[in-house]
Amino acid sequence: MTADQSKILSVLDNPALITIAVNDWFDLAQLPTFLAAVIAILTVLYTTFHRKGRESFKIREIAGLKAVEEAIGRATEMARPILFTPGWGGDIQRPTTIAALNILSSVAEKTAEYNSQLLFPTHDPVIMSVAQEVIAESYNRAGYPERFNIDDTTYVSPSQFGYAAAVEGMITRLKPASIFLLGTFEAESLILAETGNIAGSIQIAGTDSTIQLAFFIVACDYTLIGEELFAASGYLSKDKSIMASIRAQDIMKVIIAAVIVLAIISAFVAPLSDWWKF
Repeated sequence: MTADQSKILSVLDNPALITIAVNDWFDLAQLPTFLAAVIAILTVLYTTFHRKGRESFKIREIAGLKAVEEAIGRATEMARPILFTPGWGGDIQRPTTIAALNILSSVAEKTAEYNSQLLFPTHDPVIMSVAQEVIAESYNRAGYPERFNIDDTTYVSPSQFGYAAAVEGMITRLKPASIFLLGTFEAESLILAETGNIAGSIQIAGTDSTIQLAFFIVACDYTLIGEELFAASGYLSKDKSIMASIRAQDIMKVIIAAVIVLAIISAFVAPLSDWWKF
């Protein structure tokens, strides 16, 4: 008998070794996570590719996004610029930054139609480059590529308060009619919002930071709270793929809420059954 054959026989004679080998491949403790991921993937696929479900789904009206066209129209009437900034706290990989750039696309298309000036100061050169492409594409889509001015999208400073001071200075000097504060904001949020308030600008703000939301709610005209920022791109563009992903999130919330309720009931019923047996 060879050495390999003797090893195989020793494993077969000892079932514990087989169990250890199986556990090396499968961690049963992670089974709930795996099932949740499978349910989430199936839900997204259903909402994306099920035609009837996509057509019947609608997003509720969001007050801050209904005011976008009004804010751009006000800037046109007053012959003053529009300022859009995604905050200092994010980079191009953050979901809030991506959501802000999606909203920027819709805002830029409207500013092209209304022939308004759109200013975009940012702290990150990568965000600046992406924003330039987004705005240029939106102007092309609107049919006014000649109205795009690359110098209106600027990189100001990587420093938090250097960025805040630069944007505050732009607001004070240029007095934009409308300001969009959408993205990831930190301590600079109140500085920018209060400066815009003093300048008399219509301000539409939104972030996923619960700490900064309070400042935006107090100082801005409209505030997108949490996930409203992520739903905004679907609301403005009416893109069916984005709408499908939003619907998938809503379905998953219902499933999670149902699981939590069942867990509470099971935790409550078990002690009652023990008391009844006693």
